[in-house]
Amino acid sequence: MGFPGTWMTESESVVYRVVPKCACSTIGQIMYYSDHGEFFDGDIHDAKKGMHKWALDGSQEPITTNVQNHSSYAFTCVRNPYTRILSSFFDKICGIQRNGKRYRGNLVPLLIQKYGIDVGGEDGKQEFDQIASFRRFLLFARDTIRWRRPMDPDIHWSAMSGHVSTFIVNGGTYDKIVWTEAFNDGMQDVLDAIETPKPIKLADVPRFNESEGHGPKRAHPVEDYFDDLSMHLVYEIYKRDFHLFKYDFENPANKMPVGEIDLDEVHAKLGE
Repeated sequence: MGFPGTWMTESESVVYRVVPKCACSTIGQIMYYSDHGEFFDGDIHDAKKGMHKWALDGSQEPITTNVQNHSSYAFTCVRNPYTRILSSFFDKICGIQRNGKRYRGNLVPLLIQKYGIDVGGEDGKQEFDQIASFRRFLLFARDTIRWRRPMDPDIHWSAMSGHVSTFIVNGGTYDKIVWTEAFNDGMQDVLDAIETPKPIKLADVPRFNESEGHGPKRAHPVEDYFDDLSMHLVYEIYKRDFHLFKYDFENPANKMPVGEIDLDEVHAKLGE
């Protein structure tokens, strides 16, 4: 199986396991800059050179050798499950993607037909009941994860622990797990621990939120989207994420972690 979703600088200064919807665009650009002294011109996900990625054939051997020998500092980044699934909904379901089309072609029509979801019209700009639509999307996300129907789960809403675990199961070891909510502190820890060919100051790095502007703006506070049933569904899907990455399941309004991540526990539980 190897190391899907794993990126590594060409200098092999650092290895990163991508978790979708968790600051991955910004992290990728920081890695790119730390090697080249400039940011990639465009969405870092589109970069085919200048960085090792598991999806590029020529990168698989160097990534495998590095990760299995733990030759470089390795990290990943996680996010509160409540805000992550909300972000996925507004970006991937309600939004028009950077190619000018809906995400995954027939996915949105399927959701409108089977789950009664509204996405704000053809261009996603009309008013619609965001809360009702999101809760129906949550049923769909649960169905994909629990029963793999009407389709397999998508990487943007499948559990973070699933992404994080493939790296461990295949022989990788994390030195750090960064919280998106405390991004500067966590990313500074990573940069302090590695030697980069080009110096990079976090304070000068713009936020590369590639999904910004794809979809309608969230009209309500996070907690308004989650009633008792929605919280139950979120817990069913993301139970391990809440426990391992120390997020507050009881209070959707609290996006901040409530404890320290125990890396030994993460490796033990996700390495099984």
